[in-house]
Amino acid sequence: MRFTLLRALPLLFAFAFCTVQGQTLYFPPQTGTWDTRNPADLGWCQENIDSLNAFLAANNSKGFLLLDKGKIALEWYYGNFTKDSLWYWASAGKTLTAMLVGIAQQEGYLALSDSSSQYLGTGWTSAPASKEGLITVRNQLALDAGLDDGVSDKDCTVDTCLQYLSDAGTRWAYHNAVYTLLDSVLYYATGQNANSYFQTRIRPATGMAGLFLGIG
Repeated sequence: MRFTLLRALPLLFAFAFCTVQGQTLYFPPQTGTWDTRNPADLGWCQENIDSLNAFLAANNSKGFLLLDKGKIALEWYYGNFTKDSLWYWASAGKTLTAMLVGIAQQEGYLALSDSSSQYLGTGWTSAPASKEGLITVRNQLALDAGLDDGVSDKDCTVDTCLQYLSDAGTRWAYHNAVYTLLDSVLYYATGQNANSYFQTRIRPATGMAGLFLGIG
């Protein structure tokens, strides 16, 4: 399994992409060797590639993978880490959760505009009922549910930890608890938890292995 660390994304903008080349649409295979691209052929500046690599190495990175139209242009691993090493998804799990919610909407199980209370029940927060009802599935995805991220435990999902601060859609905050509750939204909407839904909807198409920890 290949993993990409995103902490160095701002440095990617330092690359000077001097040419734009068209190519046949390519999708990496689920197994076997992926096609590669030579950065020099893409017109990328070697000095910036070197500085990116040095930055990643100096900041305890495990690995870095950059694709150009599906083909590997840069692939680095550090220390004892290899392309076959296991590592936790961390916030990449948010992307996978968002994909699952999108699939659930496509399959007619939910709509992003639905009130989260439709799936989590009333009283899933300690906000006034009128304010809680404003929170939608989209707000959970967008991290603008309006619940206070200043609580002592941002991962706590019990109602007493989910306190009203502003109306949904008016304030953005990186608040893990609100987002991870999408696992429950998926369960009550589809009848499958995030792991089961991932195994049947994303893994067959991508070959990606792994699981969400802490989910039954």
